[in-house]
Parts: sequence; structure tokens; C-alpha cells
Amino acid sequence: MARVKRGVAAKRRHKKVLAQAKGYYGNKSRSFRAANEQLLHSGQYAFRDRRARKGEFRRLWIQRINAATRLHDMSYSRFIAGLNAAGIEVDRKVLADIAVTDAATFTALVEQARAAL
Repeated sequence: MARVKRGVAAKRRHKKVLAQAKGYYGNKSRSFRAANEQLLHSGQYAFRDRRARKGEFRRLWIQRINAATRLHDMSYSRFIAGLNAAGIEVDRKVLADIAVTDAATFTALVEQARAAL
């Protein structure tokens, strides 16, 4: 059996890691060891933050809905309770978009929620 030398595979792997680390600060884009460690951390941050982003958007939507409902003398929690009582199933993403782009429709939703309470 022929002897296997691993230099070609290692060189390929090092080039791949350094290519992925392009743009990183200082040694993290030039040294394989530093770049490899930073890529591992970056992957963990990306994984964590893809999930965290969903909660951040939900918080943003709630703030927008709350601001719009308070213009109609109603709190966010009373508005959501009123929508549930009225049987209106609209998610917070759509409600926030309606609040920003279509004031007349949002006013109608607030009135329906108020009537259901």
C-alpha cells in the first residue's frame, strides 16, 4: 500500500478556512489557528442569533401594535384580549404591518376588539 502524505489535504483545508475568515480583524484573517477558532465561535453566534432574531422581531411588532392602540385609547393587552374574544386570528407580524401602513383598517380592528370586551 502506498504511503499517504497529508500535506495537500491540510493545505486545502487551511485555504478554505482562511477564505471563510476573510474580513476578520487582525490575525483572525491571516493565521489558520486564530481563523479556525474564530470561525467556530462565529458559527455558534450565528446559530444562537438566528433563533434570537425571532424574539427580537416579536418584541418590535408588539411595540408597534402598542403604540398604535394607545392612539385609540386602548392598551396592547386589552386589544389582544379583545381580538381573541372577537375570534379574530391575526398574528402580530400582520397587525404591526397594518398599524404602520393602513390606519383605517387598524382602527376598524380596534373598534371590533373594543366591542368584544
